[in-house]
Amino acid sequence: MGTALAVPQTAAAATQTFTVDLGTTTGTVLRGSNGALYGQSDDGVPSDNLLAPLKLTTGSQKPPNGAQHPNGDILEVAPSFFRNGGGTMYTNIQDMYSNWPYQNLGLSDYLTKVDSAVNAIKGTSYADKVVFVPFNEPDGIWYTGIKSGDATVYQNALNKFNSDWSTVYDRIRSIIPGAKIGGPNTAAWNSKFFGDFLTYAKSRNQLPDVFTWHELGPGSLASYRGHYATYRSLESARGISPITVNIDEYANRRDLSVPGQMVQWATMFEDTKVYAQQPYWDAAGNMDGNTALTNSPNGTWWFWRWYAGMTGQTVKATPPQPNVQDTLQGMASLDTGRKQAQVVLGGSATDTDVVINNIPSSTFGSKVEVTVQALDWAGYDGVSAPPQTISRAAFTPSSGSVTVPLTGLNRMSAYRITVTPNGGGTAATPTVPQSTSYEAENGTITSGTITTEGNGANYNESQKYAASGTKDVTGLSAATSKVALAVSAPSSGTYNLRIFYGNQTGTPAQQALRIDGASPKFVTYPSTLNSQYRSTVTVPVTLSAGSHTISLAKSDATLGTGVGDVTLDKIDLTAAQSNPETLYEATFADTSGTPGWSYGDVGEAGTGAVVLDSGDSTTFDAYAPSNGYYTVKTAYASSGGTAALALNGATVATLANSSGAAATASNRLYLVAGINRIKVSPNTGATVTLRNLKVAGSGDTTGVTKIEAESGTLAGAARIQSNVWGSGDKNVGYIGNGSANTLTFGNISAPAAGRYAVVIHYANNDRSGTDSYNTNIKSRTAQLTVNGGAPATSTFRNTYGWSDFWSLGTTVNLNAGTNTLKISNSSAYAPDIDYIEVARVNG
Repeated sequence: MGTALAVPQTAAAATQTFTVDLGTTTGTVLRGSNGALYGQSDDGVPSDNLLAPLKLTTGSQKPPNGAQHPNGDILEVAPSFFRNGGGTMYTNIQDMYSNWPYQNLGLSDYLTKVDSAVNAIKGTSYADKVVFVPFNEPDGIWYTGIKSGDATVYQNALNKFNSDWSTVYDRIRSIIPGAKIGGPNTAAWNSKFFGDFLTYAKSRNQLPDVFTWHELGPGSLASYRGHYATYRSLESARGISPITVNIDEYANRRDLSVPGQMVQWATMFEDTKVYAQQPYWDAAGNMDGNTALTNSPNGTWWFWRWYAGMTGQTVKATPPQPNVQDTLQGMASLDTGRKQAQVVLGGSATDTDVVINNIPSSTFGSKVEVTVQALDWAGYDGVSAPPQTISRAAFTPSSGSVTVPLTGLNRMSAYRITVTPNGGGTAATPTVPQSTSYEAENGTITSGTITTEGNGANYNESQKYAASGTKDVTGLSAATSKVALAVSAPSSGTYNLRIFYGNQTGTPAQQALRIDGASPKFVTYPSTLNSQYRSTVTVPVTLSAGSHTISLAKSDATLGTGVGDVTLDKIDLTAAQSNPETLYEATFADTSGTPGWSYGDVGEAGTGAVVLDSGDSTTFDAYAPSNGYYTVKTAYASSGGTAALALNGATVATLANSSGAAATASNRLYLVAGINRIKVSPNTGATVTLRNLKVAGSGDTTGVTKIEAESGTLAGAARIQSNVWGSGDKNVGYIGNGSANTLTFGNISAPAAGRYAVVIHYANNDRSGTDSYNTNIKSRTAQLTVNGGAPATSTFRNTYGWSDFWSLGTTVNLNAGTNTLKISNSSAYAPDIDYIEVARVNG
């Protein structure tokens, strides 16, 4: 059984072994490393549907009214963090300052900022869930001598830091007695300083509630476990009980967004049961490279969704090369109540035998079902479909062991293996579309440059951005610039050509696409954060079986010269599905209440069913590649009553009582692009055996009403603007910044009263300065008022360009007949509006 992935290997290598011992547990699953620094920029960015499934244990945001960045204020984002199940929020108080490194105006000045920040949080309902971090990277700012090798310099800096720690510690506790405090929060591991600080803090009864430091180099993938062990020995030697640890910044730019890299980091932190937060290298509001657009997942979002789904106890997992950077690493869990084992691993292209030992027959029986899924890199801003199920197979353990061979691996990908009982039945063989990757740097390049991007050679190299094969093609700005790639189609048909690119032009860019020198057409590339911040566009192409040449050029004899400048990384050529359908397993979806798990018949998915009674529920995170209608199919059996089917928090259908017989309910529902949360809840007296949920289609727009912004009623300063990238070459800008400046759609017709989706297509490139490692993009807000009712605020994430139009969906109640929708903002500008789409949720 292999992964069936057509990924060229760079070199032949002997098969390696990854071993899992289900008989040796190592502690309760913590899920501690999914935090992010400035992961949220605003309430609604990222969306609730992106936050809730991740079960975030920590997050870190700037203090109230902090001047370091224009967004990410804890008071603004904490409500969405906590309502979506977030655990503990951290705040670096020094982010009250505007400069980086922080300006040093003396301790007296800093104490006024401490007072302001702590007092503002004191009055909130979540003050007891906040950890105050007084100093951020003190070894690089204000107290640089604590990393000095000169004994005198070191001692002077240590004395100063300890004194200031005491002063600030006492000030925080004087405002909020019992406040949680984290530190010392150095930029790097420092054994001597940590030991001396612990000695001092213990003597003053001022130990931090959370001990924090950063691991921000590629070498940490090899050295972190040694650091952790040494830290615990420092505590023990001083008679200090173990303190909660948070590595509150970790990883490098080349790691973020890459499943095969992030699994290496997460494994270390889960193994040592510490919390950890990804770093804010680039832009706030995308969970540090884990989300795309307004409501869409990228590859690592799905990785963290896997991580959030691990339950029970972690178990011993032994990689081929422990504590070796950029090698296969992974973690595993066992939940005897759910009768599930999971293995998540990645980071290597070498064929691997995953050996799972000591499978308890008392939990799994004499036969098990093993499911393998693959999760590929999609870039930082590239939208990712759910992980691909690549194999399902029944195994009879031999002496409690099974061996699962994985072949054709990709070092940037992650993989999940699930083990569940097989009490009968046969799972369906998954359909895996043929797919092949082609690196741009391996093509025929005209007037372009091969550039080496992020790799693990050293800190500076790891701070470059990720690229497939660590290289891309840049400088494709000349009229003669072109990349031509030789490809092969195994059969005739339609293929999805997915292009990995970067575009820092500030407007959409173009390249001319030709297949075998014919059929020219422009490919349009939306803006990205910068030229290496990878995203993707997908273009359908028709190919006959055999060899072909795909070229992407700046200029074309027929089309002319494309605008902008594009960096090319690679292309994926994947056979298109004629009837796309995604299956979501009920037994690995989110559950609440006290459900049961049944494996008497493994069913189509191979993973059995979840059994729900009244008060229980199962929530699926269903992905839609575009806005539109999809057929949602629920496979279930119900007895004693009915069940409710809810979409994004509102009931949309009733699952009938099937009197215990297997049934499939099909509902045509409007899904917004990205993640949609679909929940099944039995009504009173009902028991529901839920097997799976399928989402079929590609976003049908039949029944959707499109209304151009320029056709609406403009008031005040709002005005129509020309924009060739907008629908109808126009949009409406200058909405807001005063209550009189509004856009009203007065002709929204609804055939019946009820819930309707409203999707707003907009552009926003509001910014507030940049520094060496952050692009301070800003969101905009608007109030939406339906039929003169109470306004509701929506937040519109930055789109990187005023000619780059994204979509944001919401739902409203409309009356039968004609309705009005007003867009306004009395205090600041709203985004530019291109058009809206209106569709009844139940189609």
